[in-house]
Amino acid sequence: MDLKSQRRMAADIMDVGEDRVWMNPDELQQIDEALTRKDIRNLIEGGAIQKRKVKGTSKGRARKNKKQKEKGRRKGQGSRKGSRSARKSDKDKWMETIRALRSDLKEMKEEEEITNEQYRELYKKAKGGFFRNRKHLHNYVEDEVK
Repeated sequence: MDLKSQRRMAADIMDVGEDRVWMNPDELQQIDEALTRKDIRNLIEGGAIQKRKVKGTSKGRARKNKKQKEKGRRKGQGSRKGSRSARKSDKDKWMETIRALRSDLKEMKEEEEITNEQYRELYKKAKGGFFRNRKHLHNYVEDEVK
């Protein structure tokens, strides 16, 4: 039983690909006898020929990966596309550093580890980029200022 022409006509009528045409195995004899497009249309209405659902791409794997990335995983060298400055701009890096330094300086001033004059001097040094990070600031205060 060769149902190629019936499959082709059904695909054309339903406006799908031939792979998405499903024919009821119990009604193959009836389908084989259908020669015209009208016969095929009647079989489609009767349910002997149907469209298969489109197979989509599962989002399950993507969801799992997203969850892992939220936890900080999957961020190694092999996963990176952009340069370091593309992933976090130089300005963002600077803002992160300077805010940390300024909050530490404010804390030191409030706890009277440094005087107002020392605070001003250190604040300006921080603004000028003298300190690499918070640890550098604390070491400088311990060694030089005290």
